[in-house]
Amino acid sequence: MASGTEQFQAKARQALIQARAQGRRLAGVAWVKAVLLYRRGHAYLMTLPPVLRALVLASWLMLAVLALLVVYLLLLIPLTPSIHDLRQARAAAPSSMVSADGKELARFDQGLQERVSLQQISPNVISALIATEDHRFYDHHGIDFTRTAGAIVHTAGGKPQGGSTITQQLARNMFPEEIGRSRNLNRKLKELITALKIEATYSKTEILEAYLNTVPFLYNTYGIEMAARTYFDKSASRLDILESATLVGMLKGTNYYNPVGNPERSLQRRNVVLGQMCKHAVIDEARYKQLLKRPLRLHFERQSERAQSDSHFTAYVRKWLIDWADENDYNLALDALVVHTTLDHALQQAAERAVERQANALQAIADVEWSRAGMPSSTSTGMYAGMQAGSVPFDYFWKSHPALLDAFVRESADYRKLTGTGAAPEAALAQLKGDRAFMAALRKSKTRLEAGFAAMDPATGAVRAWVGSRDFAREQFDHVSQAARQPGSTFKPIVYGAALEKGLSPEHVYRDAVTDIKAADGTLWRPTDMSGTTGRDMSMRDGLVYSKNTITAQVMQDVGLPPIIKLARALGIRDSKLEKVPSLALGTSPVTLLEMVNAYASIAAQGEARLPFVVTHITDREGKVIARFGEDKPKRAMQAASAAILTDMMRGVIDRGTGTAIRSRFGIRSDVAGKSGTTQNNADGWFILMHPELVGGAWVGFNDARVSMRSNYWGQGGHNAVLVVGDFFKAALDTGKLSRDAIFPGGKPPPPLRAVQPVEEAQDEPVEEPGELLQEGVPSAPLAMPVEAEQETHGKAQPEPAPAPVPASAPQPAPQG
Repeated sequence: MASGTEQFQAKARQALIQARAQGRRLAGVAWVKAVLLYRRGHAYLMTLPPVLRALVLASWLMLAVLALLVVYLLLLIPLTPSIHDLRQARAAAPSSMVSADGKELARFDQGLQERVSLQQISPNVISALIATEDHRFYDHHGIDFTRTAGAIVHTAGGKPQGGSTITQQLARNMFPEEIGRSRNLNRKLKELITALKIEATYSKTEILEAYLNTVPFLYNTYGIEMAARTYFDKSASRLDILESATLVGMLKGTNYYNPVGNPERSLQRRNVVLGQMCKHAVIDEARYKQLLKRPLRLHFERQSERAQSDSHFTAYVRKWLIDWADENDYNLALDALVVHTTLDHALQQAAERAVERQANALQAIADVEWSRAGMPSSTSTGMYAGMQAGSVPFDYFWKSHPALLDAFVRESADYRKLTGTGAAPEAALAQLKGDRAFMAALRKSKTRLEAGFAAMDPATGAVRAWVGSRDFAREQFDHVSQAARQPGSTFKPIVYGAALEKGLSPEHVYRDAVTDIKAADGTLWRPTDMSGTTGRDMSMRDGLVYSKNTITAQVMQDVGLPPIIKLARALGIRDSKLEKVPSLALGTSPVTLLEMVNAYASIAAQGEARLPFVVTHITDREGKVIARFGEDKPKRAMQAASAAILTDMMRGVIDRGTGTAIRSRFGIRSDVAGKSGTTQNNADGWFILMHPELVGGAWVGFNDARVSMRSNYWGQGGHNAVLVVGDFFKAALDTGKLSRDAIFPGGKPPPPLRAVQPVEEAQDEPVEEPGELLQEGVPSAPLAMPVEAEQETHGKAQPEPAPAPVPASAPQPAPQG
């Protein structure tokens, strides 16, 4: 056996030696032939004159490069989309949005695209497109060699210029992944091959139609039809020459030439397009000069993004994400990104249940209280629920406020439409008031109670729950991030926090008495409490616990407005305007719920402020992280010692002040602190609660501030918004999402509750009434949103066209302290 193996190895070595020898011989022969060819070529070149010699040499080099390029193109053909791929629509791979615990919240398969035929597109668009992007479109077969050569020359000269035809651009739009996004030769060659395949597959008409239906136009809109609706509120068939030139001009760089964000650049680019149309005889010189003088007229209206699975939270993230994708060159409908949000699915469900359950109960109270002249009096939500079916909701409200009803009619879109077509104002009013269906819908929309709730982690700034209204399908206006409402007494902790920062002790004493305060502009302010004043001394701590306007106003005088505003900004109220007037101390400057929850979260985090964020990271289709968020370092808003004292003062609000319902109604015994808030005429009810692991807040009211809860009892944040917050935190604690034993630094567990009273029983607790908050020369509470609810304001306050109704009083539990 050994000898056989040795023989085989010997033969193998022999064969290897022979193969190497043969290889050397062949290499030698090839080398010799190459040397001979070189010598012959060199000898031939030497016989030529110098100029001709250089030309021949350049020709040979060019042929060699072309040969290599042809070989490379042949190798790329299998790597580009096939004819089958071109004929068959590609299956979309939409991006998705998931909660922090992996539950899918929404998908981006609602691409804002509506395909139309070329006959449904204005000829102005087609003329502008061909004149600007590819004026030899009908003469080439996918590649304009003249333009390509010109682009190479200009680029080599330091002036980069595009040379892509419409067909090449279509190839890039249809197959971004296969062709690639990088600006390099490889991408251009793939684009070239695909363009040739497209020309072999489609007619010129089909190519134009496909291109105009797939080109992106920002704001998640694709195709000329959606672009026409978004930027000009019309169909593509109705675009005039200026509008067409504007949209075609965007194709060079949609973000750079965006007429919304960059109107001056867009106008210049539009005029360049008009110049190309003049150059290629689409319009004459006189028409061109005339059009140049026209302004850029937009009718921008972002198209609806919502899907069946959308909520206010996903809608908010969706808008932010669309902008992020535009800036980072991603296609949300095709790139299969996974957007990992901060939302906790279980906490979100608890928030949605709390808003639905408690807002329904409060709606029943409002319906019954305003249904008759004689108002029932109860602190039990169950009693009103039982009376709701036998009542005509808000019947007495409308009978006692006829002028307000007329004002609502005049503010409607239907009224504006009638008067806009020539109808006399009084005739239009009479016609609409005679329309039963219209009046029923108007009354119902104006008297529908709304609510918002948000919760965030004070340690990170991550938003954990977000409910913008009672029903997203019915009400897309977001009462978390859009609605700017007066925060009332929920703003007071910021005033007291500024006092602590200045060095005032929580035991500093003030006299509980009405004081006239003069503003810098000379206007007079005389804040009062509807429950009256005692004339006795009261500590700053008790002033916050019992939400005394008289004490807070004096604290504001000692601290000054600038430090209060500075602290408010540092804690989290960054966007809303804060009026530099004394009444600011009692919460008369409108803010959003998200801002207030952020401010309280900063207090709960021992004075460290963090920006609220909604997305932790984004992954691609392979699971690779492509972006991270929420990693900004916190900023010190107030001293940790001051924040700890302020938190302790707000514990008193829960234990013995206007927030005792948290313990008595919901039996929450954890270390929590918070504050209620109520505004003039009970227009707004607020409650924000701080737990060491989570801060949550709610707003309750009507979209129109001229409608409010009737009784002072149910109009208070400590009796309406507290129901939503208490319901949510009870569920979060009962399910273990929050620890019952968590304690704020320096805190201690509260004493055990002797007897927890059921939620529906009457309570004996301190009340919070807004008192007289109005200041001379300062506008009263603004509306939460425009008079037409379907319009978006993004939190911008609207002027109040009519006075608010003054609620009647109901029997109140006796104040304590």
